[in-house]
Amino acid sequence: MKIYNNLSEFKKLDNAIVTIGTFDGVHFGHQKIIKQLVEKAKADNGESVILTFFPHPRMIIDPENQDLKMINTINEKAEILKSLGVDHLIITPFTRDFSNQLPEDYIKNTLVDNIGTKHIIIGYDHRFGKDRSGNLSDLKAAGLHFGFTVEEIMEQDIHDVAVSSTKIRQALLAGDVGLANDYLGYPFSIFGRVIKGDKIGRTIGFPTANIFVEETYKLIPGDGIYAVTVEMSPEFKEDLQSTSGLPTSDSGLWTYKGMAYIGQRPTINGMTRNIEVNIFDFNQEIYGQDIKMNFLKFLRHDVKFTGLEALTIQLQKDKESTLAYFNG
Repeated sequence: MKIYNNLSEFKKLDNAIVTIGTFDGVHFGHQKIIKQLVEKAKADNGESVILTFFPHPRMIIDPENQDLKMINTINEKAEILKSLGVDHLIITPFTRDFSNQLPEDYIKNTLVDNIGTKHIIIGYDHRFGKDRSGNLSDLKAAGLHFGFTVEEIMEQDIHDVAVSSTKIRQALLAGDVGLANDYLGYPFSIFGRVIKGDKIGRTIGFPTANIFVEETYKLIPGDGIYAVTVEMSPEFKEDLQSTSGLPTSDSGLWTYKGMAYIGQRPTINGMTRNIEVNIFDFNQEIYGQDIKMNFLKFLRHDVKFTGLEALTIQLQKDKESTLAYFNG
């Protein structure tokens, strides 16, 4: 899949089969639409194109509202779309100038002149252009003029897409990663860099890697303890290969089992919200390394214990629960 960070980078195609959307989560509903897109492109000897926007339009139109968080970062979204067989991904910077285009200008400049659209798969309620005044009827009329066809995604499919995106966010914020993963069709993940913490965990036998997520718009699940897997590049090959029980994933990354913590660490009167992971059977220094953490099961809510001794006893129980989950 080729990725373009602006329409100006894209070379107009002879037979572009196009769909448009934010596709946050790229969940089962989205995947149905994208499969339809890819199959249509193959059947018509064309090339599949997804036009998406970044930042999310609501972040630009309503900048004072900081509540909207994304299930995927833009890079995570691109990786998933690539795995679905899409040929081209155009990531269009969404600005007020872009949103203020007249519908007819958007169709001609973006869909026709820049992309070369011959067929577009779009929702019945799709809106575009200044004040979202353009609609499906406008697209169909323009198609007759410019020579492209329009395929409507049925109302029920659009309803499923909208509802499940909302439900996924709600489930994650409640800590229900099991339900979220059912909707997504894959494990929800966080990608971040390992940074230095205060090293309290190692003093009680549960050393943790503290994770910094650069993208402030990324949704972080609710506070608590989770069973996770951790993926990372084998940068320390000699050390890693001498350690037993480390299977590799299909991507070439090393995969480990572990338990993650999200919260403010009330037992030690923490002041900031942390993301930490205790990686099982692992004792390497990985500060500065990027890792991916896949959330598989919610174990318990965050609580304040009477002290580190009580916390240690609970963490041992959490580890046993995590291992029981993996041993299934």
